[in-house]
Amino acid sequence: MNSSVPGQRVLVQLLLEKFDQLVDTVHGIPDELVNFTLPAQASNSPVQILVHCCGMMRRWSSTVNLGVAVPRDRDAEFSAQMEKQDALKLADATRTAFIADLSHTRMHQPPAATLPGRESEYWMGTCEGVLLHVFEELCQHLGHLEITRDVLGLRAS
Repeated sequence: MNSSVPGQRVLVQLLLEKFDQLVDTVHGIPDELVNFTLPAQASNSPVQILVHCCGMMRRWSSTVNLGVAVPRDRDAEFSAQMEKQDALKLADATRTAFIADLSHTRMHQPPAATLPGRESEYWMGTCEGVLLHVFEELCQHLGHLEITRDVLGLRAS
């Protein structure tokens, strides 16, 4: 990545800020609630949301943009259960690997690989577009996590 391009620096900063907000939110949830799901059908626990975001980030930053396969079991992300400390360690390792991926990313080049069914997505034209999609997903899941946290807080009262 060419860090002298202002828009790219902003994108990277926004990506890391949103991910850090996800991590900080999980960190702030009491240990006994991080694996708790809401009573709504197919709801996800804070740990599941964080684990999913970790898998999603690396899938797009490495497997798609760089062509370096990162194993992922997306379905398992939504049934994950782990201690908060372990989820935070996973997030730290993911952040480090994501930054490493970005250092090898040529933002204005097409991604090295595409995922089946995603070839026609308008944002798949460049690696930067793929990362904008990652930003979109992080924002969506941060909102999901914040709502989950708020409801869990009411439930814990």
